[in-house]
Amino acid sequence: MKTAAEQAGWAHHEERINGVRLHWVEAGDGPPVVLLHGFPEFWWGWRRQIQPLADAGFRVIAPDLRGYNLSEKPRGVAAYRIQALVADVAALIRHTGADRAHVVGHDWGGIVAWWLAMTAPERVDRLAILNAPHPRAFGREIRTPDQMRRSWYAMAFQLPVLPELAIRARNFALLEAVFRAESVRPGAFTDDDIRRYKEAAARPGALTAMINYYRAAGRSPRPETRIIPHPTLLVWGERDQALRVQLTCGLEEWVPNIRIECLPEASHWVAAEFPEKVAELLTGFLRAP
Repeated sequence: MKTAAEQAGWAHHEERINGVRLHWVEAGDGPPVVLLHGFPEFWWGWRRQIQPLADAGFRVIAPDLRGYNLSEKPRGVAAYRIQALVADVAALIRHTGADRAHVVGHDWGGIVAWWLAMTAPERVDRLAILNAPHPRAFGREIRTPDQMRRSWYAMAFQLPVLPELAIRARNFALLEAVFRAESVRPGAFTDDDIRRYKEAAARPGALTAMINYYRAAGRSPRPETRIIPHPTLLVWGERDQALRVQLTCGLEEWVPNIRIECLPEASHWVAAEFPEKVAELLTGFLRAP
């Protein structure tokens, strides 16, 4: 049986970008749109938005970020510092033959997108973020007891070895619970989706690489935050268990050209729970004059 990607005619690519072998899926033709997934997904997290964006006249590029699924998994925490992640995406955009691209990110992909827009603004046309905090807003909110409680897992991920053992236990039961228990819309994740995510996490070196995103963030200095001048769309599922909705407040100071769309019935997994709405918001925003 053909996969959805094969049925849609999506192309798979794998090339060395920024010194790391990256895998990505590509569909459509037109201005490039780069879709950046989060933890613990891979490009499949955008499975319901790729074709609508391609049909709307965009060249859609959905990579597996370094460490994930079919992309290379460099060893060591330092390989996952934000500077390296941003450089991968900037190099991928250049590899497409374009000077700049629309960039859309969810969760960790959104964090990379925020930093890309701040540190390599010449590579970004329009910016769209789904449930990923702006660095300055997160720095503000992590001081609150509620956000500290919600971020317990990121602190636990700083430990060596134990997080990998816990996630891998009982056939990745914790990973499955992340999707099953935290999603507020039944059926957002199918059995096939869960199987794919487990298989991706089970690849040699993948789980440690995925967790190293958090370890690197907790141990490495970050670049200085800068004003983001790009037109920016922030889509936020208000029932996110890990991130307070207050993270959407006060962003105009750092992102003056921002539009915020809060979805009260969505969780952290907004693109899976409300795929048509997210595709509509993205295509409308990216096609705006």
